[in-house]
Amino acid sequence: MLELRPNCELCDCDLPPASVDARICTYECTYCANCVETVLENVCPTCGGGFVPRPIRPRHAWRPELCLGLNFDPPSLKRHHSPWSMDDIKWLVSKLKDLRPEER
Repeated sequence: MLELRPNCELCDCDLPPASVDARICTYECTYCANCVETVLENVCPTCGGGFVPRPIRPRHAWRPELCLGLNFDPPSLKRHHSPWSMDDIKWLVSKLKDLRPEER
């Protein structure tokens, strides 16, 4: 199950569970759509992969014990921040931005 991280790991803006602006990589690194498009250019600074929209977990339990409620699968409250410096990020983005994620 996805961790549903609460913030962009670069600009630290809030990304609540129902945010349509949240983007994730295969390692669940979480960034806002603006940072992915304008700074990262669809290059994850951790793994070098691309990003996809983060799925939105239903609030209602349409199946027993499967929902976003506090008693079931709550979103994470732990904020994450990229461990990479902006120079490290720019270097990796410059190397990979012109390759499609499936070619990296």
